[in-house]
Amino acid sequence: ISKYSQLARDTVNIVPEEVIRVGSPVEQIHQLIVDDQEIAIMVLAASPAKEGPGPSVSSVAGRVAAFPILATVLPAYSSDEDIAFRS
Repeated sequence: ISKYSQLARDTVNIVPEEVIRVGSPVEQIHQLIVDDQEIAIMVLAASPAKEGPGPSVSSVAGRVAAFPILATVLPAYSSDEDIAFRS
């Protein structure tokens, strides 16, 4: 987590909040969004596996309407340039 937090700080000069919860991932993500009204978008990265996009993406995709925020899924083979932050 700290590696990606540092990347966010270095890239877009924001300090991300690191949160670890125990339980069903979808339920915990939903509850975090309900608890923290400052969360405006959820970004998930798809897995390149043949079996599908991965458990997080699959779980959230089935319940995306239940989330009161925007949800974005990045394609599995996105490069840094593909997803570069633009100012």
